[in-house]
Amino acid sequence: MTAFRGLLGLLLAIAAVSCASVPRGGDYTVGYRETGVSSWYGEPFHGRRTANGEIYDMHGLTAAHRLMPLGAIVKVTHRDNGRSVTVKVNDRGPFIRGRILDLSFGAAERLGMTADGTAPVAIEVVALPKRGRVSAGLFTVQVGAFEIEENARRLADHLNRKFTDVYLATLRTNHSTIYRVRVGLLGRKQIAFQLADRLSREENLEAFVTRKDP
Repeated sequence: MTAFRGLLGLLLAIAAVSCASVPRGGDYTVGYRETGVSSWYGEPFHGRRTANGEIYDMHGLTAAHRLMPLGAIVKVTHRDNGRSVTVKVNDRGPFIRGRILDLSFGAAERLGMTADGTAPVAIEVVALPKRGRVSAGLFTVQVGAFEIEENARRLADHLNRKFTDVYLATLRTNHSTIYRVRVGLLGRKQIAFQLADRLSREENLEAFVTRKDP
C-alpha cells in the first residue's frame, strides 16, 4: 500500500486535449450556459489529430470540452475584460480539476489570456451539430495521465482488481507520449458520474468523466 501511495504521487496533472463540474443530468442544448475557469493549449499538440479527427491548429478558433458534443459552437466570454470569441468544440479536455474548457492558443489570444494561462469565463452553446444534441460514443472515467507507461500500467493493474473495463488511452504530443488510465465503457452519463465518485472516494484519485468518442 505504501508503494502504491508513492505511485499516486507520480500522477501527472497534464492539460492534454488539457472544470467547475459539468452538469450531470440532461443533454446539452442551444442556450446552455456554464461559468468557470478556462485554460489553453498550444504547440505540443499543434498538428496532432483532435478527438473529432481534425488536425489541431493552435492558431485556429477551437476548444476542448470533456462532454459537450463534438462540433458544438460555443461563445466564450472573458468575465474580467468582457472580450468574447466563438469557437468550435473539436477535442476532449481539460483534465485538471476546476477547469471547464481548454481553448486553442488563437482563441485564448483573442480573449487576452495567453500570458496568464487561465481566465474566468462564461460559455454559451450557440449551435449544435446536425446529428443531434449529443455526440455518439460511450462515457468513460479518466483517473490518471503518465509520461512513463510502466506507471500507467501499474495503476491500471491495481484498478483491474476491483473495476471492469480498465484500459490505457494513448495520446501522442510533439514532445512525448501520454498514457491515460481510464475506467468504464458506459452508455449513461449518470452512471459514469457515479463511477467517478466511487473512484475518487475509494481510490483517492482525480476522476473525470469524459466521452469516449468513436
